[in-house]
Amino acid sequence: MSKGYGGIANGHVWHVTQRCHNNEFLLNEEPERRRWLYWLYQAKRRYKLSILNYVVTSNHVHLLVHDDGSESHKPAMRMINARTQAEFSRRQGRREPVWASAFQGTAIQTDAHLARCVTYMDLNMVRAGEVEHPRLWRCGGYYESANPPTRGARLDDVKLRQLLQLDSTTALQQARDRWIEEKADAATKTRETYWSDSIAVGDLAFALHMKRALAFTHPGRRAQRERGCFAVR
Repeated sequence: MSKGYGGIANGHVWHVTQRCHNNEFLLNEEPERRRWLYWLYQAKRRYKLSILNYVVTSNHVHLLVHDDGSESHKPAMRMINARTQAEFSRRQGRREPVWASAFQGTAIQTDAHLARCVTYMDLNMVRAGEVEHPRLWRCGGYYESANPPTRGARLDDVKLRQLLQLDSTTALQQARDRWIEEKADAATKTRETYWSDSIAVGDLAFALHMKRALAFTHPGRRAQRERGCFAVR
C-alpha cells in the first residue's frame, strides 16, 4: 500500500496525484505518456475503475476516480507504477525509481467542487504553458472526451454526468467548455495546490467529515478556508 495513502475512507471521488521521482521530466516524450495511458486502460479493465478524468504531464499524472467502496484505485495505481517502472527500466536501462514513493489522494465533494476539480485538471497544461487549450493536449481526459476513441476508451463519462447532474454527453462537453472559458484567464496566474496537497476538498461540513474519517491515518490535519472551498491539510 502506498505510504501516506493507506486506510483512507472509501465511497468518494478521489483525485490521485503521482509524481515522477525527484520531479524529473521522465514523461517529456509523448510515447512515454502513451505507455502510462495504456496501463491505465489495462488497470481499468482489471480493477473495474470508474475513471472520471486524467491528465499525463511531463513529470506527474493526475487521475480522478469514483470509488464505490472497493478502493480499487489503490491496487490499480500500484499496478500502473510497477508496469511503467519495468518498461522504463528495460528500455532506458534506468536503475533509479521512476515514481515518487507515495501517491497523494484527495477526496473531492461531488458537487460544484467536482466541477472545479475537473476544470483544474483540464487546464493543467495550459497553466504549464504547453498548450493554449486542453483540446490540444492529447494525453488528457478532455481530449478523449471530445474525441471518443472507437477502442480503448478509459473514461466513465456516464458516471461523471450522473455526479454533475448533466443529462447528455453534449451537455457535459458544453459545461466543460464553459468552465474552461470562465477560468482560462486566471489559469496561468493561480495554482490551486489544495486539489493535490490536501486530503479532502469541499464545503465546511464535508471537510470536517473527512477530517474525522481520516484522523487515524492523518492526525493533526485542519480544515482551512481556500478560494471557494475548505481543504483539509
